[in-house]
Amino acid sequence: MRRFILLLALLAVLAPGSVWAVTVEKVVSPKGIEAWLVQDHTNPIIAMEVAFKGGASADPAGKAGLAEMTAGLLDEGAGPLDSQAFQQKLEDLVITLNFDAGRDSFRGHLKTLTRNRDTAFDLFRLALTQPRFDKEPVERVRGQITANLLQEAQDPNATASREWFRAAFAGHPYANSPRGTLDSVKTLQVADMRGFIKGQLAQDRLTIGVVGDLTPEQLGALLDATFGALPARSGLAAVPEVEVRTGAALTLIERANPQTVALFGMKGIKRDDPDWYAAYVMNYVLGGGGFSSRLTEEVREKRGLAYSVYSYLSPLQHSGVIIGGVATENTRFGESLGLIREEFRRMRDDGLSDKELADAKTYLNGSFPLQLDSTTSVAALLVQLQLDRLGIDFIDRRKALIDAVTPADIKRAAARLLRPDQMFIVAVGKPTGIEPTAK
Repeated sequence: MRRFILLLALLAVLAPGSVWAVTVEKVVSPKGIEAWLVQDHTNPIIAMEVAFKGGASADPAGKAGLAEMTAGLLDEGAGPLDSQAFQQKLEDLVITLNFDAGRDSFRGHLKTLTRNRDTAFDLFRLALTQPRFDKEPVERVRGQITANLLQEAQDPNATASREWFRAAFAGHPYANSPRGTLDSVKTLQVADMRGFIKGQLAQDRLTIGVVGDLTPEQLGALLDATFGALPARSGLAAVPEVEVRTGAALTLIERANPQTVALFGMKGIKRDDPDWYAAYVMNYVLGGGGFSSRLTEEVREKRGLAYSVYSYLSPLQHSGVIIGGVATENTRFGESLGLIREEFRRMRDDGLSDKELADAKTYLNGSFPLQLDSTTSVAALLVQLQLDRLGIDFIDRRKALIDAVTPADIKRAAARLLRPDQMFIVAVGKPTGIEPTAK
């Protein structure tokens, strides 16, 4: 009972109203650099999230993994500080500073105590503008990436994901894993990384979110000091729009595993599509709601065919995808796949009940504040809202957008998107009675 009361108290503190009341401010520095800011002076902490559009999708041909490797090296020495000195300074001042690369963006993360603010932002500036790329950290990071790639090659989930994207987006940058390949990572040189810095880290690709103990005036000065030396514009070509592969197909990668792991998917929608919220609610009921979803109920709970089965919407910057996954015994893979297809058909043909719709809205609205439980998570949200062009008042509007979804909206979105006979599937294992239909 005590735990239950504490949970209710937590939910009261983090109830939708408290998060919806957050004020997001647009700050423009004297030099014209823009950021979104949420002031929070209750704790002496500042978090910043930064994204440069492009990421791994802008890796040159034959250089897959360049963005990923560069990300791993920016905090390994910059300016006068070698790797050890840079890392020691971060540790001494309790500063979190790191970078990562995804398909659509190259991201930086910074968290610091207010008293170390100026030093933290200056270290971030050095990492972006004066990375050292010394030989020892370059080879060490290359070795770490190589070890991860070797480990991934033995992981059926990672293998299925890599192959699914390779085949689903053949001929497009999305076909390449952001981590690259063993062969491509071997070829990456310091000159490639310096070219990446010059080509991608420009102000016209920059999106910034900041949360914490500072004012707009203080942030404006920090923006100019940190990002003012970056080139105004990038010379990179735009990544083309692309649609995911269509047409039913099953690629089989044989492995002597007791289970078959599969990734399945089809064409979806991007974040700015008018049917996004209907599709979002629909997918929660279909496969995005964990134990509350139809896929889990039918495949796991009723029949015990799989420990995990799911689906989700993946709105990439240049494409939209519906993706799902399942892992099941080799002898029952065909049965599991049939049930998944049937649940896609049932959602498309029958929609969902009033109770399912009401429960989905309650969960999606009620759980949202719990995702924003730290300065770093809120800063990341501010960046994503800008990348998706959702508007500075989105947090205030989100609940109404979900509440406005009707059964008719669900039916329309499901009829448009759910094509179970057009699933593209990659399976890793030795499923009984299953023959591949694609290479």
